[in-house]
Amino acid sequence: MATHETALVTRAARAALLRGIYAIVNEGVPDPIAITRAALEGGVGIVQYRAKRGIVPEHLQAMRALTRDACALLIVNDDWRAARDHACDGVHLGPDDDGFLDVAPIRAALPQALIGLSCGTPEELRAAERLDVDYYGVGAVYATASKADAGAPIGIAGLRAVVAESTRPVAAIGGIALASIDEVRATGVAMAAVISAISAAPDPRAASAALVRGFRG
Repeated sequence: MATHETALVTRAARAALLRGIYAIVNEGVPDPIAITRAALEGGVGIVQYRAKRGIVPEHLQAMRALTRDACALLIVNDDWRAARDHACDGVHLGPDDDGFLDVAPIRAALPQALIGLSCGTPEELRAAERLDVDYYGVGAVYATASKADAGAPIGIAGLRAVVAESTRPVAAIGGIALASIDEVRATGVAMAAVISAISAAPDPRAASAALVRGFRG
């Protein structure tokens, strides 16, 4: 098998892996490295490191090593400079983040990295379609306590409406659990992003494996 360094050096190669379960690991959970390892061992191919109170470099370095060994993607939430400095696969930006309205400087700094944007409505997605990005995070699909700024749920109908407008892969996010994977997948999304469905599970590895199987159908 090719190593991460040789297989995932281009934007196109990274974009080809935008599918399946997308595990978001929050800084502040008891052991983010253990959660990352469990998710990868369960077959998850995309991990996002989300550190709203600041990146912990040692954690990001460890997650970079784990995802590299697994030939999985590592995305950093908010902080594109940390993504650059730690040779990560991309950055995900929300409405309050630096570069959300103008990704050109980030694209110039990270020409081969992925850029994801958060969207919640077809109108927001149409605005994002003009930007040089790679995928969208769409939600919150269901009510969630894992993300304080998630906003009101858009539901399956709202998710389907956004997917219908998109020319790029969509990651559904917000309150997604194993029980809802089937209806989320049926909207045509490329990815299902989960937080507590893995990090709060009694057995995060088993939960990850079940989610991966469920999304494959």
